[in-house]
Amino acid sequence: MKIFCVGRNYAEHAAELGNDIPDEPVLFMKPKSALLQPHMPFYYPEFTNELHYEVELVLRISKNGKYIQERHASKYYNAITVGIDFTARDLQNDLKEKGLPWEKAKAWDNSAAVGKFIDFNPLAQKDEMNFKLLKNKELVQSGHTGQMIFNFNQIIANISQYFSLNIGDLVFTGTPKGVGECVVGDELEAFLEDQSLLQVEVK
Repeated sequence: MKIFCVGRNYAEHAAELGNDIPDEPVLFMKPKSALLQPHMPFYYPEFTNELHYEVELVLRISKNGKYIQERHASKYYNAITVGIDFTARDLQNDLKEKGLPWEKAKAWDNSAAVGKFIDFNPLAQKDEMNFKLLKNKELVQSGHTGQMIFNFNQIIANISQYFSLNIGDLVFTGTPKGVGECVVGDELEAFLEDQSLLQVEVK
């Protein structure tokens, strides 16, 4: 199982971090060990003093594929949920300034929290899907698919030009504006439309 992630897929989020708007999806990966298993606690990592949350829509791949054409891409995923891409922002900024890879800041163990998956088909009838993140019951992030620079099918097609997609792979599709810091004791809850699909307490 592979975890693909798309960076800078919402223009306002790219702007809030001082990044340029990309011409094609910005891809990075997390290892299988980054997946926070259901009902397992999330612990604040010792190597950062600036832990950030990033809520995202997550697709689950349902069919093996390579070199997928955009018009066929919707056949390769069948479920969707919300996830949190935890980021050690201070570490990431330091590595970026040095021109070094920043997997240490993004791909560490348990850095990918994923909610309960739901069947994609009923939602596919909607032009836009809304999602949000609450921190301690207060809204901190909200977005909808209409804000995405690259839509689901464009993302799947682009990933498949470089990597084989396999059943069970996950695709984090990018975060909207509003990313911010979380500390020990914070309770995070992510919603797709009005459904609460993910709850994480920072310990």
